[in-house]
Amino acid sequence: MTNWIQAARLRTLPLSISGIIIGSFTARWRLLSEGSKWDWQIFALAMLVTILYQILSNFANDYGDGVKGTDRLRTENAEIRMVASGKISAQKMKSAVIITAGLSLLATIALIYKAFIPNYLPEFFIFLGLGILCILAAIGYTIGKNSYGYMGLGDVMVFIFFGIVSVGGSYFLF
Repeated sequence: MTNWIQAARLRTLPLSISGIIIGSFTARWRLLSEGSKWDWQIFALAMLVTILYQILSNFANDYGDGVKGTDRLRTENAEIRMVASGKISAQKMKSAVIITAGLSLLATIALIYKAFIPNYLPEFFIFLGLGILCILAAIGYTIGKNSYGYMGLGDVMVFIFFGIVSVGGSYFLF
């Protein structure tokens, strides 16, 4: 279990939730000034979704770099990666990526259902597409032939998904 906790890289979670906190509480401030209701369930689901996306990204990164051999080049003092070190097999990590992607999708559907159904059906489908895009981005950082992490696009994607999507998306949910 300790190896899985290490692979989840819990130290990365504060970054992932920061955008949700900013967007959600900005929406709360707006709603309270309008005399409208702010929904804690939407906030809690948004936090769960972003945590699952981050863990998915971390598992996918460990798997992708592990099977490509990139993590073998890490320095002696660097954080140990589970697949490269052999502490978790590539097959088990691949299964964890698939399971976490599925859980991420289910949590995304629960969130956008709570936020948009029955009154905002078009927004539901827009956010479903956005959620699927987030899942694909989390996986595509180091997995696949055209992994954007190896093209130097990691920082751009962090800005897009931890900035614009996280803050703007969570604001819009309310």
